Amino acid sequence: MLSQQAPEPRLSYLVGRLDRALRLLIEDAVRPHGLTVPQYTTLSVLQRQTGLSNAQLARRAMTTPQSMSEVIAALTKAGLIRREADPAHGRIMRTELTPAGEAVLEKCEPLINEIEARMLTELSAGDRDRLPVLLRSCVRMLSSGSEN
Repeated sequence: MLSQQAPEPRLSYLVGRLDRALRLLIEDAVRPHGLTVPQYTTLSVLQRQTGLSNAQLARRAMTTPQSMSEVIAALTKAGLIRREADPAHGRIMRTELTPAGEAVLEKCEPLINEIEARMLTELSAGDRDRLPVLLRSCVRMLSSGSEN
């Protein structure tokens, strides 16, 4: 009797496993700095693009607007971000990092870099260069191009 080789897991399953593993490691890395994963993600997004609205932050941080409101409240209370009314649209609040927010990110970034380097250890240099391009393409195809 021939033993059947188990089929390879679906790509979506592997991406889910990777997401879960990354979230757990990032959670462990940022917790000592008083952050949750959504809070770290929000700070990281603001480091790349300041002045975002609640809705823009929610999309880029991969959360709901309601959850983002909670994240913003916690980060504001901790003094890591500040919000100001948009001069052209007074009801829209623009968000930016404070010096304290920048400082906590400076402490977290080397830890996240270490996690990502560990994740990529077995990949060739070419594969490491291609992976972000391929992942951005996958995100773009599944999200109508609204993700950055």
